[in-house]
Amino acid sequence: MSFQQRIPIIREIERLRESTVICYLTSLRSGVPSQIAEDQVRTFFDHLNMMPSRPVEKLDVFLCSNGGSGTVPWRLVALFREFAKSYNVLIPYRAYSAASLLALGANEIVMHPFAEIGPIDPTVSNDFNPVEQSTGRRIGISVEDVRAYVSFIKDTVGITHEDELVQAIRILAEKVHPLALGNVERFVMQSRMIAKKILKTHMREEGDDHRINEIVETMASKLYFHGHPINREEAKKDLHLKVAENVPSAVEKLMWSLYLDFEGEFRNQDVFNPASEIAKLPPAINPNALACYQDELIHAAIECDHLSSIYKTTRRYTKIPAQPGQIAIQEDILAQGWHHSPAPSEPAAPPS
Repeated sequence: MSFQQRIPIIREIERLRESTVICYLTSLRSGVPSQIAEDQVRTFFDHLNMMPSRPVEKLDVFLCSNGGSGTVPWRLVALFREFAKSYNVLIPYRAYSAASLLALGANEIVMHPFAEIGPIDPTVSNDFNPVEQSTGRRIGISVEDVRAYVSFIKDTVGITHEDELVQAIRILAEKVHPLALGNVERFVMQSRMIAKKILKTHMREEGDDHRINEIVETMASKLYFHGHPINREEAKKDLHLKVAENVPSAVEKLMWSLYLDFEGEFRNQDVFNPASEIAKLPPAINPNALACYQDELIHAAIECDHLSSIYKTTRRYTKIPAQPGQIAIQEDILAQGWHHSPAPSEPAAPPS
C-alpha cells in the first residue's frame, strides 16, 4: 500500500476514536540504524501546525519504535500538551525505551493485543566507552548492567568489606573508563527525572507522587532486563498504567492493518545484509571492478491524513580488498533527509 491508501485507515480510526491521529514510527528492520531522534521534533511540529484548531480535543499518536534519544520524549510530550487537551498513544506492536517514555506521558494508552512496551533504563555511550576490537565502534553501557554488577558483588557473592568492595570497583574501572561510568550515573538521574516530569503532565492528583515513584522505579530498575516485553495486562495490572480497557475490535483491526502497511513500506520483515546482497550480484564484466550494491532505506515516518514525512537514506556498499579470507564492505551515504508528500485531493477508497 501507499500513503494514499493509508489515509482512509487513518481517517476511520479518527472517526471511531473522535480524535486527530498522527503516526510516528521508526524502522524495526534488522540491520537498519533507526531511532527516535532530535530532528523528528521539528518535523512533528509541521504536522501539529496543520491541525484545524489549537488545541484539538483529542490527539492520538500511533506509535511504533525500538526507542532512541532519552530527551526527545519530554520535548514531544510538552509539544503535544500545547496542541491538544488530551494526548493518547495507540500502540500496535513495539514501543520500547524512549517510545515507552512517550507512552507514559499519555492520558490513555491503547495497546493492541500484540503490543509491547518496555523498561526505560537507558544504554549510554560517549567518547570514553569501551571500543569493540573487531569493528572499532563504541560499546554502549547499560545503566542497569553497572548496577547489577555492584549488586552481584554485594548480594550474590556476599562481599561487604569496604576494602574488597573498593577492589571490585577498581576492577570495573580498569575495564571501563571512570568517566564512562560517571556518564552512566548522569543518565540514570536524567532518565528518572524525565519519566517523572512526563508522568506529572497528567498525574496531578493528591497521592499521585507515590504512584509516579513506583512506576518509575519499576520501569527503570525492577524489570532487570532492558528487553523485557510488557504486555497490556502487565502494564495495566502490575504497573497500574492508564491502559485502555475494552478496546473495540474495529479499532484493534484498523491499528493492525495500519501497522502492517507501514511494516511493508519499512521492509521490517527483511533482514538488511549488504554483504549478502553483494554476494548475489552477477560476476562483473571487468574483473578489476569492485562489487557494489546500492539501496534506499527508510528510517522514520511521521504521517497524518494531510501529510506524509519519511526520512530516507541512499547508501552504497562496496566490497573492497581485505586480508585473505576476509570481506570488507565500505559504506557510503549518498543522500539523506526528510521527504514530504502532501495528501492527494482524492484519497483512495478504504480496502474492502
